[in-house]
Amino acid sequence: MPQSTAYPMKLTQCSRLSDPACDDVIVKISLERLNGQAIPHFIAGQYVRVDMPFMKEPAPAYFAIASSPYHQDSYEFVIKSAQGMSEYLVNLPLGSEVEVEGPIGKGFDLSHYKDYNVILLSVGTGIAPLRSLWGKIIQERQDYAKVSIYAGFLTALHTLLTDEMNELSHHDIDVSLSLTTGHENWEGAVGYVQHALAEDAPSAENTVVCLAGMSAMVDACTETLHNLGFHDDQILLNF
Repeated sequence: MPQSTAYPMKLTQCSRLSDPACDDVIVKISLERLNGQAIPHFIAGQYVRVDMPFMKEPAPAYFAIASSPYHQDSYEFVIKSAQGMSEYLVNLPLGSEVEVEGPIGKGFDLSHYKDYNVILLSVGTGIAPLRSLWGKIIQERQDYAKVSIYAGFLTALHTLLTDEMNELSHHDIDVSLSLTTGHENWEGAVGYVQHALAEDAPSAENTVVCLAGMSAMVDACTETLHNLGFHDDQILLNF
């Protein structure tokens, strides 16, 4: 991959995604080029490095792009406020400038999987790179067979992008939501996302899986996929 170059962008949107009652603050932010140019081309699942110009703190950090590659006006991200750059971005005033480098990483390249079934699998803010991917798939829906999304969240207060995912049935995309901790009004799956996957037991034949999340989740889901007959070359990671 050619050496990427840093370029200035400005914060144009910051909206909360997690429930106001949730202790974890998770937001969607948008960054636009200062000169109005289109953002660099990227592959769904890639990420960028974000830095604050002329500041030593916070340290630069990497964030997966959550917007579709077909959306060329801005980058969108799904960010959980924690220490460092993520907390800084969540509290940054609109119009503030940041420095962006990228896109970086291999992303989810589905160019060799035309007519395959595609499974998207994530937990928490791991939904960000998969949102980029399902945005791409919507535009190319005729290129794939069955498309399914398995997304896991800690509680109902932590669910993200559910309004968007509820609309995916209009694009012939199936969605399964799991909560680690359910509640009396929850009718979906309860437990870890790999449990919902194992219960459905999708066929590995002519199927590719795009997997995003924390390393422990990736390991657990990979084990489940192996038990279902998937091989490593059918399990794609974006890094």
